[in-house]
Amino acid sequence: MNNSFSYKEAFSRNIGWYTEQEQEALRTKRVAIAGLGGVGGSHLITLARSGIGRFTISDLDVFELANFNRQYGATLSALNKDKTQVMRQACLDINPEAQINVFDQGVTATNLDEFLRDVELYVDSLDFFALEIRRKVFARCYELGIPAITAAPMGMGTAVLIFLPGRMSFEDYFCFNDTDNFEDLMVKFMIGVSPAMQQRHYVVEESAVDFERKKGPSTAMAIDLAAGIACTNAVKLLLGRGPIIHAPHGLHFDAYRNKLVKTWRPMGNRNPIQRLMFVSVKKMLERYRR
Repeated sequence: MNNSFSYKEAFSRNIGWYTEQEQEALRTKRVAIAGLGGVGGSHLITLARSGIGRFTISDLDVFELANFNRQYGATLSALNKDKTQVMRQACLDINPEAQINVFDQGVTATNLDEFLRDVELYVDSLDFFALEIRRKVFARCYELGIPAITAAPMGMGTAVLIFLPGRMSFEDYFCFNDTDNFEDLMVKFMIGVSPAMQQRHYVVEESAVDFERKKGPSTAMAIDLAAGIACTNAVKLLLGRGPIIHAPHGLHFDAYRNKLVKTWRPMGNRNPIQRLMFVSVKKMLERYRR
């Protein structure tokens, strides 16, 4: 422990937006973050700077050169190092008093309950294509009464969905079917997260979007916007402050288009608008392949 560290002084500039009592409350809150690559690393650092004092984090990967355009921990000194260890140290460098539980083999069906133990909020940061484990995490959060936030970086903006206990669940919203093939599942996830699909208007290199190879373009701007909106709502949820926009309502802010869209999709992906969007995106992907 660094003897020169003072929690009160380190986070004193938060006071005014939080009361001193709220800041002390955040000190005792535990947030789980699965995935520490793109949005996950930025979520962790933003929440740490908010003064949240307890985290449960997971990832099974190491930092690579291909991460440099967007991931907080991706630097030359971190190359080939475990993301969990790099980001744990980054968090402790901000708050050496932080209590951090580390799952360096990622989240699995077998360790999910341990991962969510004593957690008051889950912030989704899994890889876009990691849909199978994402569904399990959201389902267990719903069963345990844990609010869950997902803020997807889309183009140069972010689309945000929040799932609250007792309200519309992740599965009810996305309407996945066991008979769906992989591409259909991912299309449902994409149009569900971002019903406005604002990012589709300025794709300039269509071949970069490749669901079969589990690849897609990304930007640091989208990551930072996602962290800002997700972590703002995280603090509101943890402190019980103000209304929360939750599924089937969502937000999509696109900085490139200078446009904020509030979305509302009753019945989730069963909504007629979503059915039309599904067909449209399938055609778009077919055009990209050609």
